[in-house]
Amino acid sequence: MTRRGFIGTVAAAVPGLAAQHQMPLGIASTCFMTARRPTDTLAFLEYAHSLGAAGIQMNLTSTDAAYIRKLRDTAERHSMYVETMAPLPSGDTATFERHVSAAIDAGAVAIRVGCLSGRRYENFSSYDDWKSWVEKAQDSVFRAVSVVEKRRIPMALENHKDWTAAELASLMKRISSEYAGVCLDTGNNISLLDDPYEVVETLAPYTLATHVKDMGLARSPDGFLLSEVVWGKGVLDMKRIVGAIAAARPRTKLTLEMITRNPLSVPCLTTKYWATFPDRSGAVLARMFTFLRQHESGPLPSVDGLTLDQLIEREELNVKQCLAAHA
Repeated sequence: MTRRGFIGTVAAAVPGLAAQHQMPLGIASTCFMTARRPTDTLAFLEYAHSLGAAGIQMNLTSTDAAYIRKLRDTAERHSMYVETMAPLPSGDTATFERHVSAAIDAGAVAIRVGCLSGRRYENFSSYDDWKSWVEKAQDSVFRAVSVVEKRRIPMALENHKDWTAAELASLMKRISSEYAGVCLDTGNNISLLDDPYEVVETLAPYTLATHVKDMGLARSPDGFLLSEVVWGKGVLDMKRIVGAIAAARPRTKLTLEMITRNPLSVPCLTTKYWATFPDRSGAVLARMFTFLRQHESGPLPSVDGLTLDQLIEREELNVKQCLAAHA
């Protein structure tokens, strides 16, 4: 089936926005990256089930055949979906191929991948450095695409504070494969000064997995602060976002990524921040600060001073509140 043919199934999407908002919500293991730090996929699946989640997104902590079979059987028994996470191949695709095989055996509906582990405006100090990285990253992506096309399993590339929405959409058009798409993070591209709703509208047609989240914003001396917040308490219209994803990709799972941590600094008023954006104008910055002025949050959440036990409790509470707010 071509991408156009898949998008043609939009007619099967849930017809009303209220119904779209009832799409079940899974959780990504990265919801717990600050304190709980899940180390076993099967155990995380059981934990997610205890919270009432519809599924999980996590790396496979074992590819042993018996373990993978138990993971699949448990997910099926709980009527839960599994999405896996995997690193892109840096050269030889053998390791990635093993993960793909295990993901298929586990019944995974998609594999989430990412190109950049950091943040574009922090990792690169010059446009040449950025261009060099882009060349290598795209090579890794195309290597991975050749594997998932052969094995016929969807791979979802996250917008991980690296690609602008336009850049990632352009890459998807170049790849042009029904098995390669986007893991749409609804908050990340605010850090790149992209309009959050334009991000969703641009990338929704390619979305094969998600990191849905609400965000809080506050001004800072060198730009602004950005923070994941409990669903419905931030600046994003989550009903609008969920509706757009559901209309474009009715089969794509909604997976929560509510990260409990201190706010992230987006230093967009510094010279270094703009090193990799030679073609962006001040209009982009003005638009973001207009949005910030209209939607600035109150004090953003902080984890300073919390003990490990308190952090674990806060992480779980935040996820539970998001699941309840979405239901």
